[in-house]
Amino acid sequence: MSIYEEVEIEDLDYDPRTQIYTYPCPCGDKFTISLEALYDGEDIATCPSCTLRIEIIYDEENLPPLRKDDDDDGDDDEEDGDEGKEEVSEEGERGETKEEEIDVDLPTVGMKSLAVR
Repeated sequence: MSIYEEVEIEDLDYDPRTQIYTYPCPCGDKFTISLEALYDGEDIATCPSCTLRIEIIYDEENLPPLRKDDDDDGDDDEEDGDEGKEEVSEEGERGETKEEEIDVDLPTVGMKSLAVR
């Protein structure tokens, strides 16, 4: 595919929280590319709404430092495979405690039904 435009990295907006660079696209959406992708040598930003692509002109040594994900902090829960789990205790019929794991990181999905006449 062809490149719509070559853009200097200084002309892109950078969000340090998400480590994403953005640039306005003529279609009204934004070209996006991650800092990690730039460190990996990728220099093409794509628009999610159309087929346009831009080439980013940059020097790797001038990029902001790449931070590790917040998930890589070495918690013991991750090593045990219990990430995103919460234990719930209930008292059973004879007073014994039952433990049940529930997933607290998954979004709740509502179901709707549609009647067709």
